[in-house]
Amino acid sequence: MPVAIVIAALVVGSVLFHLVSPWWQTPIASNWSSLDVALDVTLWICGLAFIVLNLFLAYVVWRYRHREGHRAHYEPENASLEKTLTFWTAVGIVGMLTPGLAAWAKYVNVPQDAAMVEAVGQQWQWTYRYPGPDGVLGAAGVMHITPDNSLGLDPTDPFGRDDKIIESSEMRLPLDKPVKLLLRSKDVLHDFYVPEFRAKMDLVPGIVTYFWMTPTVAGDFGILCAELCGVGHHEMRGNVVVEPQAAFDEWLSEQITFGEILEQASPASRSEMFATADVCVGTSIWSNP
Repeated sequence: MPVAIVIAALVVGSVLFHLVSPWWQTPIASNWSSLDVALDVTLWICGLAFIVLNLFLAYVVWRYRHREGHRAHYEPENASLEKTLTFWTAVGIVGMLTPGLAAWAKYVNVPQDAAMVEAVGQQWQWTYRYPGPDGVLGAAGVMHITPDNSLGLDPTDPFGRDDKIIESSEMRLPLDKPVKLLLRSKDVLHDFYVPEFRAKMDLVPGIVTYFWMTPTVAGDFGILCAELCGVGHHEMRGNVVVEPQAAFDEWLSEQITFGEILEQASPASRSEMFATADVCVGTSIWSNP
């Protein structure tokens, strides 16, 4: 009897906690409301299953508790019960998968007019790269990294000369414009996550991953690494500023280009960058994505 009471109390307490909890989803600031729908559907289905199964368990513990003069009936198989449980389990799984698959179908289809931004992760900071007037990001890879070429751009690729290099934790995006975010890691697994955008993706060493979204609310939002990446994981933070197109264009025009970095570098540094390009010819992980 005490066990049944404890199980029932846990169910009631869990429901009350979710109803009055101050920890909930942040206000959405992108076009991915469909991801919120998928999360809500999953929560309701799992929550309903949790309540029903645990209250049933509490009832069974109470109803079939040990009493003098009563003997348990052993039934090794019950085909009807198994079919019923299989059917409702399948319904629940389909219910959870359907909105997620619908959202994923949009998630991987980037609009043709989406702008491109690259986010590069390393232990434990973010840096960014924007295409220049040509709208193309130049080839890059960790094999090209030197002290003056922290993002590893290929100095022999002409598409990279006008790329804008942002060596700070702040990213800026234009309001109400689709953006394809290219993700690259310099060392270990990371994950680019802005809670208000809902969208996120892992950064995998050696390949370029991506997702896209359209910022719909102007403001300053926090960037987190959502993949445990070492002892400094908790410090791997940044911020993204969403602002009108005119303000974004003005800010971007003030940022330094890779070509300017090459011009300002010492002769020894330039020689080092081109030396890595000669050694690593043909090995950049992407060009003109």
